[in-house]
Amino acid sequence: MKTKNKSINKPWINFYDEGVPKTINYPNKMMWEVINDSVIKNSNKLAYEYYGTSVSFKKFMIEIEEAARSLKSIGVNEKDVISIISPNIPQAIIMFYAVNMVGAIANMVHPLSAVSEIKNYLTMSKSKYVFVVDISVNKVLEVVDRNVVKQIIVMNVSEKMNKITRFAYEITKGKSIKIPYEDDIILSWNSFLDYGYMYDGEYKVHRDAKECAVILYSGGTTGTPKGIMLSDMNFNSVTMQTASMIQPVNAGESILTIMPIFHAFGLDVCIHTPLSLGVKCILIPTFNFKKFGRLIKQYKPNFIVGVPTLLETMINDEKLQEMDLSFVKCIITGGDVISVQLKKRVDKFMKNRGSSSTARPGYGLTEGCGASCLLPNNFQPEGSIGVPLQDVLYKIVNPSDKSEVNVGEVGEILISGPSVMLGYLDNLEETKNVIIKDNNNTLWLCTGDMGKMDENGFVYFVQRLKRIIISSGYNLYPSHIEEVLLVNPLVENVCVIGIPHPHKTQVAKAFVVLKNGIEGNDNIKRDLKKHCEKYLAKYSIPYEFEFRSELPKTNVGKVAYKVLEDEENLSK
Repeated sequence: MKTKNKSINKPWINFYDEGVPKTINYPNKMMWEVINDSVIKNSNKLAYEYYGTSVSFKKFMIEIEEAARSLKSIGVNEKDVISIISPNIPQAIIMFYAVNMVGAIANMVHPLSAVSEIKNYLTMSKSKYVFVVDISVNKVLEVVDRNVVKQIIVMNVSEKMNKITRFAYEITKGKSIKIPYEDDIILSWNSFLDYGYMYDGEYKVHRDAKECAVILYSGGTTGTPKGIMLSDMNFNSVTMQTASMIQPVNAGESILTIMPIFHAFGLDVCIHTPLSLGVKCILIPTFNFKKFGRLIKQYKPNFIVGVPTLLETMINDEKLQEMDLSFVKCIITGGDVISVQLKKRVDKFMKNRGSSSTARPGYGLTEGCGASCLLPNNFQPEGSIGVPLQDVLYKIVNPSDKSEVNVGEVGEILISGPSVMLGYLDNLEETKNVIIKDNNNTLWLCTGDMGKMDENGFVYFVQRLKRIIISSGYNLYPSHIEEVLLVNPLVENVCVIGIPHPHKTQVAKAFVVLKNGIEGNDNIKRDLKKHCEKYLAKYSIPYEFEFRSELPKTNVGKVAYKVLEDEENLSK
């Protein structure tokens, strides 16, 4: 089947004809240079808002340059790896672009990662400097190799809040956070900035846009945690492709930035894309589903991007039932598949409240820099996750031999285009397994996801070829959770599956066989949970533990996890 855009009859073709180029000219620019172009156009418009503090694009670039000078002052060189362990706070966004400006590599890490995971991420990336949010400092100190890491800079959650909000935070949640500044390896954010004020050397670097600029973490297509190397070109291409699909975008509009910056979708679609278009990012570091309606009512964002469960929360929120939502012009959902029923409910909800926006599902993965497919605004076949973004090719193949299947047949989704990763960090073998070359020397990313494509080029997601659990938009890998539990001396065997959750879509459940006929009880459940807390991020820890005398097996002796999934579905 042909997969290039020009060879498919598309009833939404007018979308591309309305001033959008057929092929995008991707400049050889770094991300900070793209943002600088936006600053020149939008200097007095707002770049971000954070708990009562608003900063213009002009001030934002000043903050980036201050941080870049400080990086050079403390000894950062080109291609050094700088870890940023943080939620969506201004310092982390500033640092992301400052690292890029000096030609270093940003290693983005989830702040709720387990201590052992943080150690692994710092070791894998060979990070020399660590910027960490205050709530996660002690985790870093517990595992940091002081022979490798030269400095740890602490970013306070309340630092950029307005005075009233900051005071309220510091006498409540912030009260329990103690930072050992007496330790020579630790610097406060303000002390770090002080280093740069007297620096007068070069700090703005231009590197080839196809070199590694960012490392993000995902299970990859095999479900084992890996570092994913992404370039400036990867990010800039997704930004330009996405921008062409969500037009018109007006500078000065706003987006609710809830998706996290350690997630490709959040970092590119919710930070880099809006900032490059002059759109204000409303930074939300922690998210509470119960408060989502209040956020919309307070900030009135023009763009909403989030997981399907967030949209479910939105349409059920009492605060929004009588509200005029005409200010919302675009809703994009990713991180998991939105059901046909939920999309219909969201679309009707928005229409009844004055908004022309509809829920527009997209598809992507970290190896593809977060986004490669999006549902157009003016033509939306039921159940489709959209069409390939400009200059992105899709083909559906037989998983075993990678031969293309016919139109409408289910197979593995393969992606090609400028957003495909450089590869897995220090893992050439696995990179070769997932990035393959066809007879025309075109590189294709094997997603490990099953889907189909219709005669008009619309893509339909069917299921995941690999075992994976999607929880609040995060990828949970059962095999990794099982490996952690099998280390526990009480555990003989274990199988982890995903079970439904009202707000998170799914959570992990562990079926455990204990050794030597030990009978399971609540005390053992607590012990297993504590064990998991040492090695797993909070969101990966099983919500439920069920003890079994044995686990179902397939004909070849493997644990039949699908049997457990079926049993769980029947019990609901």
